[in-house]
Amino acid sequence: MCIKKLALIFTALTVMTCTVAAQDQLQDQNQKVIQHANIQPTSPASGKEMYTAYCAVCHGTDGKGGGPATSALKVPPTDLTSLSKSNGGKFPAMKVMYAISGQSAVPAHGSREMPVWGSLFWNMSHGHEGEVQQREANLTKYVESLQAK
Repeated sequence: MCIKKLALIFTALTVMTCTVAAQDQLQDQNQKVIQHANIQPTSPASGKEMYTAYCAVCHGTDGKGGGPATSALKVPPTDLTSLSKSNGGKFPAMKVMYAISGQSAVPAHGSREMPVWGSLFWNMSHGHEGEVQQREANLTKYVESLQAK
């Protein structure tokens, strides 16, 4: 009788172990992963074109943070439409430009899930400082245009 109980307990433990292992494997398969792609050139004159190409995947086309990559991020993207509201009604242009260029650390970006566009813009512009500044300024202006009224 003791052997039957031990066999039953052993069987139950084996089934539970297999179930837990299967659940862990299923969670790993369902976990979304951010796929990195090569940056596509855009016009430095169009903030909207740059936003659509580089930012909308995380921040959403409307800027509210609901882009298709959101579910794969550890920290949800900022709602870019509320930047002025959370800054006393004034758009924080320099803060946004510094975040884009990588000149300031943005705590919500954690391990730098948000690309530092400044260095990417520099490479795309072949080191032409004026073009890099134009890109950063026009992208910042576009983000400003997304502000909730």
